[in-house]
Amino acid sequence: MGCIPWNNLSCDHMRDHQLVPVSNISYFSDNGFQSLATSATDVDCKQSCLDKCSCKVALFQYDSHDGISGSCLLLSQALLLSEPKSSATRALAFFKIQGTVKRWTSIAVGSAVGSFALLSVAITIFIWRKCKKREEEDFFGGIPGVPARFSYNDLKIATRNFSMRLGSGGFGSVFKGKIGNEAIAVKRLEGVDQGKEEFLAEVETIGRIHHINLVRLIGFCAEKSNKLLVYEYMSNSSLDKWIFHEHPVFTLSWKTRRNIIMGIAKGLSYLHEECAQRIAHLDIKPQNILLDDRFNAKVSDFGLSKLISREDSKVMTRMRGTRGYLAPEWLGSKITEKVDIYSFGIVIVEIVCGRKNLDESQPEERIHLISLLQEKARSGKLFDLVDTSINDMEFHREEVREMMELALWCLQVDSSKRPLMSTVAKVLEGAMTLDATPHYDLVANYELNHSNLERQICSYLPSATHLSGPR
Repeated sequence: MGCIPWNNLSCDHMRDHQLVPVSNISYFSDNGFQSLATSATDVDCKQSCLDKCSCKVALFQYDSHDGISGSCLLLSQALLLSEPKSSATRALAFFKIQGTVKRWTSIAVGSAVGSFALLSVAITIFIWRKCKKREEEDFFGGIPGVPARFSYNDLKIATRNFSMRLGSGGFGSVFKGKIGNEAIAVKRLEGVDQGKEEFLAEVETIGRIHHINLVRLIGFCAEKSNKLLVYEYMSNSSLDKWIFHEHPVFTLSWKTRRNIIMGIAKGLSYLHEECAQRIAHLDIKPQNILLDDRFNAKVSDFGLSKLISREDSKVMTRMRGTRGYLAPEWLGSKITEKVDIYSFGIVIVEIVCGRKNLDESQPEERIHLISLLQEKARSGKLFDLVDTSINDMEFHREEVREMMELALWCLQVDSSKRPLMSTVAKVLEGAMTLDATPHYDLVANYELNHSNLERQICSYLPSATHLSGPR
């Protein structure tokens, strides 16, 4: 029936015309076979058709003697073309189309080239960012004193998929791990509402402070929603396990307990008075005092810490800390680093007495250790509160009495009457003395303020990120 083109040819777009070869074609006119005009080559035949808009098909038949030159016939219609029969003369046909093959080929090639170019650019940018990030990490990791940055996968491997839990609290859980030959403690923060920038700023601040009585921050991870802190591992765990008789077979001697108190005082003195900005820890308690293999004390867990400018006398902040260690001034929300000194006084009493300051397992009249402390101080029987499990306490009665009086100084309801931590450290070193007698009227104020604090805590309902739970 002949060939019908799908798209009509336009003489206005002759530059887009293409010729598609089809072999073994025969042509018969109404008068039978029609001779082809002589032409030099098939190239000339094709060019003649392309130059003539009315040409729809170019037929070319090679001469038998050389196989190069032959006869050419230009047709204005693609009719009377068929497969050859034995009696027919075979020819090569070139059908004219309007750039379809060229256009789609160009589009396909262009798309492929464009896609490859975009992919190459994307890969280049990705590699560049990875290299830049690695360079930054290597740079910061190479500066002494700057915390290293770990990936989440690094810490997952170091902690064996967080399988060795050391403890948990209001801010998350702590896991033991190992990087190289160094044992580490990885704290995985949970429910922390601060953003990435604030977290990194806090890490930078903590990473800059270095003191023998502060737990060293080795590194951190801030990857998507994962925020982790990597600390040096403290083999003897936290102080509470040693003074609240969780190790009944072994108790700390008076000398060891005194050295622990000294270490806490020096660590807090550094935070309060020797940093560029005063740092209030705000959660001093035995659970946050860690002990190394020689029972040297190091203050840890700066999750609740607050930076206080040297120009500011007080700072406003939401209530944070742990029940039983909160200073009375928390009621007004304007606090200074003196709240740490109050908590430190509580810790001294707990170390000396070997019991918790709020122990609801005791009879009602003995639940509040601070109430008992005032009662014994007024009657001159402070030694009645001393931990009887300490065998050598009797040989250091005077030192024990002085230590409890120092605790009374730190527990003054009026924060302005509490000594600075540097003064406390000097008293413990024997470089100076507290000549005046501390006020003993703590009971009424203590019970009043702490009952109010407890009511405020219940009405305020802070999250675990503000009130630290047990470790």
